[in-house]
Amino acid sequence: MESADASTLAERVLGRFAASVAHASLPFILGVSGLQGSGKSTLAAALIEAARERGWSAVTLSLDDVYLTRAEREALGKQVHPLLRTRGVPGTHDLTLLASTLDALEKAAPERPVSIPRFDKGQDDRYASTLWPEVPQPPMLVILEGWCLGLEPQTDTDLVEPINTLEREEDADGAWRRWVNAKLADYLPVWRRLDALVLLEAPSWDVVARWRDEAEWSLRARGEPRAMDEEEMARFLQHYERLSRHALATLPAKADLVVTLDSCGSRFSGDGCLLKPGPLPRDRR
Repeated sequence: MESADASTLAERVLGRFAASVAHASLPFILGVSGLQGSGKSTLAAALIEAARERGWSAVTLSLDDVYLTRAEREALGKQVHPLLRTRGVPGTHDLTLLASTLDALEKAAPERPVSIPRFDKGQDDRYASTLWPEVPQPPMLVILEGWCLGLEPQTDTDLVEPINTLEREEDADGAWRRWVNAKLADYLPVWRRLDALVLLEAPSWDVVARWRDEAEWSLRARGEPRAMDEEEMARFLQHYERLSRHALATLPAKADLVVTLDSCGSRFSGDGCLLKPGPLPRDRR
């Protein structure tokens, strides 16, 4: 998503929800859902800037920020399934940390600032908590972004057939995908906390795979020790393929605002936005 496009889209998004944000008694939680490389972080940054220009206090938080530590995922890989060493799928996030952070933001104060978790993808581990940014007051707006935000579990029937080489060769009995699908149900209380959901809708899974590989280029260029080469990236993406295809099929009907992306990059095409009426904000009491 080019910066000019992101700024324009951010203004349109905030315009859609401005009245609800202004009248919310708690921080308004705006979810931004989009598959890998769709421009979630770029849009989130533009939303923060646009919110501050309106005089709103705002903070961004990503599902990526609350990945389990590398040590915790290593333990899951030994205790449950080797594929769980790889970050990203449901079950590899610390939902307790996410929920406690959202709770704390409602009561933030100078004497008890809230630390916002941050994850270092280059090192495949969390940054030290001493490096996490602090928020000293309840924000008007919280941007929560993530690749599977709003997604619901698949049916048991959907899980029977493997969807790619990874599932056929490394999850032949379906144990990993059933475990991940069951864990996705634990995310539903987080989804219910969203006051509105914006979806960056990719044109296809093949385009998403290309976007995600492009996003890794900068890590390779910096010489990050855990940056993935093309072969490693192809295998990594297969961890996400099942639920990504599920998201492409189901999330447009659930979102409050859908932004259609073109295949040339993370840019919204044409009018770009499909607005859906509905009561906002949702009741989070």
